[in-house]
Amino acid sequence: MTKYKRKAQPSVAFYNNPENRAIIYQIVALAAIFLFTYFVLNNMFINIEKRGINTGFDFLGNEAGFGILQTLIPYDESNTHGRVFLVGLLNTLLVSGISIFFATVIGLLIGIGRLSKNFMISKLSMIYIETFRNIPILLQILFWYNVVLASLPSPRQSLSYLDSVFFNNRGLYIPKPVLEGGFITVIIAFVLAIIAVLYLNKWSKRRHDETGEDFPIVLTSTAIIIGAPTLVFFISGMPASLDFPALKGFNFKGGITFIPELLALAFALSIYTATYIAEAVRAGIEAVPKGQKEAANALGLKDYIILKKVILPQALRVIIPPVINQYLNLTKNSSLATAIGYPELVTVFAGTSLNQVGQAIEIILMTMAVYLIISIVISLVMNYFNAKTRIKER
Repeated sequence: MTKYKRKAQPSVAFYNNPENRAIIYQIVALAAIFLFTYFVLNNMFINIEKRGINTGFDFLGNEAGFGILQTLIPYDESNTHGRVFLVGLLNTLLVSGISIFFATVIGLLIGIGRLSKNFMISKLSMIYIETFRNIPILLQILFWYNVVLASLPSPRQSLSYLDSVFFNNRGLYIPKPVLEGGFITVIIAFVLAIIAVLYLNKWSKRRHDETGEDFPIVLTSTAIIIGAPTLVFFISGMPASLDFPALKGFNFKGGITFIPELLALAFALSIYTATYIAEAVRAGIEAVPKGQKEAANALGLKDYIILKKVILPQALRVIIPPVINQYLNLTKNSSLATAIGYPELVTVFAGTSLNQVGQAIEIILMTMAVYLIISIVISLVMNYFNAKTRIKER
């Protein structure tokens, strides 16, 4: 028999190998990034040296010399720029937290109302979404601050509720709780109540999986969290009192004050972001197959049971990702507070402090790092919540 020799495969050139080309492209791209970064930083330091600009973070220990309208920690003009940074950061977290809470509540209600069978509720929800979503957020902030809040009465003609809560063009005044030494027992009772609710929630889920019976976990948990600390509060002799705001001179003294800048910014951010959250809720609910809703109705389940057990668990997979983006946008939009003078991070630190010390690089980098860290934390928390609430396949 004739033996045939296998023909040798032609060798592939090094560059023609797709794997080799991919490595080469990555090395070239990485080198280009390093060279560009080196060029930018080197050029920056050369220009700084030519202009005699001071660098470093020593300015954080210098006296600020200016006041701040609202502070959550003690502050006066003799404090440092580092203290100004903390004050601005806390004010940013305050307005972001308040706005995220109310935007979530409003967005959930409007999103469900958008799908309501009631004609009026559905159309009013649609009008709300289309109106506030299409007006720039900066204009809304200016409107609520310069038009709505500015038209409120003066402190002497304040709108009041039970002579304890007062609302005027200088802000909202509510009673301030004053805690005494024995209040620590109430705090301990509250923490223990939360731990009890967590264990009760696990027990109710296990009981439902074994028997199929539902346990009124929401009502029971609410009763435990509210009832236990309240009972301990009265047993321990009510170790707390209220400091009521009172009109003294031309303004109110005492209590807790919410300045108009905070109210206008939080209100505008809440109702603006709620429109996008509402649309995410609507899209998530409509993404649930119609057949599952019909099957649940055929089983005779009540509407709230269908919403809780069938629709929302599946809709959350669609709702949460865009809601995360809206939370991030809301936090970053809080920097628009500089338009009305609310003392958040950009206004007092990247604004007033920057104008005084002139070290733009350090201040801007610190401000950017704050917003980056806040965004990362929000993303991690919401992604964890998304992972815990998603439907686990058997």
